Amino acid sequence: MSLPRKKLPIGIQNLREIRDGEYYYVDKSSFAVRLAAEGKYYFLSRPRRFGKSLFLDTLKELFEANRPLFEGLYAADNWDWSKMHPVIRVSFAGAVGKDPATLPLRLREILAENARRLGLQPAGGTVVGDFGRLIEQAAEKHGQKVVLLIDEYDKPILDNIENNEVAEAMRDGLRDFYSVIKGADPHLRFVFLTGVSKFSKVSLFSGLNNLNDITLDARYSALCGYTEADVDSVFAPELEGLDRAQIREWYNGYNWTGEPVYNPFDLLLLFDKREFKAWWYGTGTPTFLMKLLARRERFLPELQDLLVDDLLLSTFDVDNIPTESLLFQTGYLTIGEKQAFPSKTLYRLKYPNLEVYQSLMDGLLRDWTPTARAATQAQVKLYDLLEKHDLPGIGRLMAGFFESIPHQWYMKNPIAQYEGYYASVFYAFFASLGLPITVEESSNAGRLDMVVRFRERALIFEFKLVDSEATASGNSALAAIKERGYADRYRAEGFPVDCVGIEFSRKHRRIVAWDVE
Repeated sequence: MSLPRKKLPIGIQNLREIRDGEYYYVDKSSFAVRLAAEGKYYFLSRPRRFGKSLFLDTLKELFEANRPLFEGLYAADNWDWSKMHPVIRVSFAGAVGKDPATLPLRLREILAENARRLGLQPAGGTVVGDFGRLIEQAAEKHGQKVVLLIDEYDKPILDNIENNEVAEAMRDGLRDFYSVIKGADPHLRFVFLTGVSKFSKVSLFSGLNNLNDITLDARYSALCGYTEADVDSVFAPELEGLDRAQIREWYNGYNWTGEPVYNPFDLLLLFDKREFKAWWYGTGTPTFLMKLLARRERFLPELQDLLVDDLLLSTFDVDNIPTESLLFQTGYLTIGEKQAFPSKTLYRLKYPNLEVYQSLMDGLLRDWTPTARAATQAQVKLYDLLEKHDLPGIGRLMAGFFESIPHQWYMKNPIAQYEGYYASVFYAFFASLGLPITVEESSNAGRLDMVVRFRERALIFEFKLVDSEATASGNSALAAIKERGYADRYRAEGFPVDCVGIEFSRKHRRIVAWDVE
């Protein structure tokens, strides 16, 4: 007997619409009750499309004492419904623009909208002054302290992050605006800010140093997103006909030191379309991220096993964007392991799931190659050759691919002078197919460059960069695999093993040796 199905709340960020419209809903009200009971000022960073706006709307309905919306939920019997607080909502979900002059205009609109909703007259002074007066007057008129909810606090900056001058102007304007909050403390009951990034307090919250950052608080790791239990209970009617293990492999794995979660947008689209695709990744991966990764000459394989500290994860500013913190805060890397040391806590980062791992590599490969069409054709051909176990054919494919990259590309990208570029392209190619890859695996004999698993086979790669084709030694890369016994471990585990030694010419920028055993 099939379970009754409800409507999927795709893109809906309004609690009332979800509850009144008979949509699926994952109850997050227990988190809201706890936050309200234990503190006053909070900050939460989560990637886009993770349900931050819906959680803020849940807070709004709670503090406005709209009890009927919470029947059957945790908050129904665990909230004081006798108090109704005025709520001020500030959201930058809509476009602000590329001109810093548009920020104060948008802020005036937001303040005027809140004033009308709270039965107040919009003021006509400065933005900063009007914000402070709005909080004070709302508390006086309604006889209760104000609840302040700020959604996507950083979006005006992130939308302009490629233009330092504009981004800095947006940051400075927002800093002045947010500075009002600390002075309004006597009139505030609860403050909650959300965004994608976590800008340093010095640059954006210099006057608001009492925020409790719960981004890496294990108790709130599942505040946004769906847990395994949510999927199996709330969405049980949608699971029929779908491979549960495949759902987990594709979309689960985001973690902020506590319970891992799924991206809600991914699961809702999967249940609607009944197809495994990169739903979240395809909604707008920032182009500046791809450009930054290419410009910083990062060795791609190292991204899947980075060890960082609290400071690096939380350091973010217009003119100081560490690659690790950018990838973590935007959701392309997540916490795989937390390690405590006497003086600090370290976090080992990883790709959250197959969607992100495969899609990010695909995006980087397209950014590094002449055309998207060329990258796609090469990927299709590579998979076909792997199926046929045609290793010489893969060699010809990769040689032709490197030959096709325009000379101008190399001139603009200094990373092409290093072995890491060539190894990264190989890594991105195989990873863009979603294949499991191990890189720089250490043993007592040395460090193996790359191992790819495909159809119960192990493909071992050793890379070497030589000055020119004339200095290539023919099979020295392959000889290194044999001399160091890199294949022995895999053969001992019962895997058929292919050893591939590859040499690249720095001068001619191409493969000059491809040896297989």
